[in-house]
Amino acid sequence: MIRSEFITAIKQVATERGITPEDVMDTLKRAMLAAFYKDFPSEDEDAEDITVKIDTKTGEVSLYQDGNNVTPPGFGRIAAQTAKQVILQGVREAEKHAVVEEYRGKIGKVVPGMLQRFERNRWFVDIGRTVAMMPREEQVYSEEYRPNQRLKVYVKEIIDDEFHPEIIVSRTDSNLVRALFEIEVPEVQSGAVVIQGIAREPGSRTKIAVASTQDGVDPVGSMVGQRGVRVQAVTHELQGEKMDIILWSNLLTKYIINALSPARVSDVIINEKANYAKVEVPEDQLSLAIGKDGQNVRLASKLTGYRIDIVNAEDGVVISNDKTETEEESELVALGLSTKVINILKKAGIQTTDQLRDLDEDALSAIEGIGPKAIKDILEARS
Repeated sequence: MIRSEFITAIKQVATERGITPEDVMDTLKRAMLAAFYKDFPSEDEDAEDITVKIDTKTGEVSLYQDGNNVTPPGFGRIAAQTAKQVILQGVREAEKHAVVEEYRGKIGKVVPGMLQRFERNRWFVDIGRTVAMMPREEQVYSEEYRPNQRLKVYVKEIIDDEFHPEIIVSRTDSNLVRALFEIEVPEVQSGAVVIQGIAREPGSRTKIAVASTQDGVDPVGSMVGQRGVRVQAVTHELQGEKMDIILWSNLLTKYIINALSPARVSDVIINEKANYAKVEVPEDQLSLAIGKDGQNVRLASKLTGYRIDIVNAEDGVVISNDKTETEEESELVALGLSTKVINILKKAGIQTTDQLRDLDEDALSAIEGIGPKAIKDILEARS
């Protein structure tokens, strides 16, 4: 069977635009209907029942209504220009839809991009076949961006819109770090090394917990690479963001100790019910354990899912993420009580668990601000 020039042209357009021939044919039919309604308006309510038929051998267009050919004389010549514009628009929309669907399969992956322009706090990023958007909240405050700059971005989501779907990319998402290591570390790609958790403060520092699924594979060494080449590649892509790679452990005490690296820990006391850990460190390790502006202990807390208080082993002073308090005062925190309840108790002069145990239900209800729910929580916490 000889392929007609019309079908060849349709397939060529479809191939060039990355869409299906059916998309092109549907667009062509809609274009012809639009041209007909524009140049041959009708008051007939049944005019909308008109269908378009296209001869795939000749490309000739015919209009039918109730089985009758109602094609106006000279319709092809009159409608050509209007149809052309509608077809181009329709093909562009179909092409954009196909591209969006292609990138829907790339959600959760890293793609190379080039910054185009900055408008209304958003960067428009060329990611290959289309342009994505990086809003303010997905930009790292400490990174310097400029037009034509090449960088890798994380495809975070697609905001569906019938006419203008948007692909959202990110530089702040923690999964960007995960994906970059997947690119750099073959052991992560193969599953020999597993990234168990990531705690990130974009542009500043990230803690990553890793584990091995195969005997003889050093997960931390695999991530770092020979002479640090692998971790340096990720750090370079993130414009100098520091990476702490620690060994994950299913033993919570060990995991918390590792998470506070590089500080040396003396002891860990855990309250699993309250998701709380009190960590004792020597005085000369306090600054390392806490980190600049509390960053080290804050990231360790986020990584492990536990609130961590750093305790000076010498004098018993507890240093939380953002405050210093005596060890006795921290006992209320360890019970897992809400901040509001703790503040009410402290205002009433109750700062230790021993003082709290001396109070019965009537005494608790006499404290201003303590209601039935708070009493119940206190009784359960101290039991």
